[in-house]
Amino acid sequence: MKVMVVGGGGREHAIIRKLKENSKITELYCLPGNGGIAADAVCINIGAKDIDGIVNFAKEKKIDFAVVAPDDPLVLGCVDRLNDIGVRCFGPRACAAIIEGSKVFSKNLMKKYGIPTADYEVFDNPEKALKYLENCKIPVVVKADGLALGKGVTVAETREQAKDAVREIMEDKVFGESGNNIVIEEFLTGPEVSVLAFTDGKTIKPMVSSMDHKRALDGDKGPNTGGMGTVAPNPYYTPEVAKECMERIFLPTVDAMNREGRTFKGCLYFGLMLTPDGAKVIEYNCRFGDPETQVVLPLLKSDLLTVMEAVCDGALDKTEVEFDTGAACCVILASDGYPKKYQTGYPLTLPARSKGREVFVAGAKTEDGVLKTSGGRVVGATATAPTLAEAVKAAYALSDEISFENAYKRNDIGAKALDILNL
Repeated sequence: MKVMVVGGGGREHAIIRKLKENSKITELYCLPGNGGIAADAVCINIGAKDIDGIVNFAKEKKIDFAVVAPDDPLVLGCVDRLNDIGVRCFGPRACAAIIEGSKVFSKNLMKKYGIPTADYEVFDNPEKALKYLENCKIPVVVKADGLALGKGVTVAETREQAKDAVREIMEDKVFGESGNNIVIEEFLTGPEVSVLAFTDGKTIKPMVSSMDHKRALDGDKGPNTGGMGTVAPNPYYTPEVAKECMERIFLPTVDAMNREGRTFKGCLYFGLMLTPDGAKVIEYNCRFGDPETQVVLPLLKSDLLTVMEAVCDGALDKTEVEFDTGAACCVILASDGYPKKYQTGYPLTLPARSKGREVFVAGAKTEDGVLKTSGGRVVGATATAPTLAEAVKAAYALSDEISFENAYKRNDIGAKALDILNL
């Protein structure tokens, strides 16, 4: 069986490592992949947004199954195009990927179908948005409507910060066309939980919950990043909370998308806030989250390709999705200065894989046979263990074996979760 994975970061590396466990796969490609992924799959230098290039490669190689992992190609209709040439895919078609591609769409969907989320207003005019900010409750959250590499959200603690965010998004167009419309929503408080779920549009099977650490610095300080580390499971996500989310959020979302004629098949990501009024949706993603995938998939006991094929074929109800009862921790090693200015091109030394220890490469390339850093987030050091305390300790020990100049990591990944467990 010939399989290709579209994308080139730590998430894709985690997916590829899990897919490799299935002996049916005879050829495994990653487009474009990276220097670290090249140890596990054949990397082809075709960008994730080069839909024509991806389709032509799939034709040429007679690909049997594709996993489209990043948001951009999903929103651009990569799955639609691959389906049109007869390639089975894991991932939603463009009409369903809009749940992440447009925050205006997703907020209006939740309002229409009574799915709990923050109160909000939508604006297509900066003057009207600025006028609204004169009297609204502060703090407030300002979001660009479209995809913005995870950077289109500002939590404004003052009116001036909120106004600056509106001007940057709508007038300065820092996110391009993604800022033509914006959402201004109420600021929610409470613990955050990430839940990824497999769904074939009829059945939904949540994966183990996780806790991301978005801020660059220890103590949840510094600028927001794409994620500096994760732990799973999230101790806030109790069986009672899980039941509430299934009944009030997960199933209603799948049903709402069906009612809109936008059946979602793939991985649906729920970013949740556990507020004093119950769980509410902060955001949807139309794909595996990163770095959440780097702790969730190592805990998956079921065969990933089998589950993905079941999603594609509408047979998820007949397919087992089982997770280990232990825990996982991922510590991200980034280039110092990320997410702002940082240097790349330094030689990268990685330890050998061993049971319960994985290194997923996000930003590296090979030059003259030498693996070198090429991005802000460079690698994720992931460890699994029977308890979270053991997983955290093992992940940090693994991270100490990874070497590159200007390496930076947070030193408190999992600390909050361990505090909760020790209460």
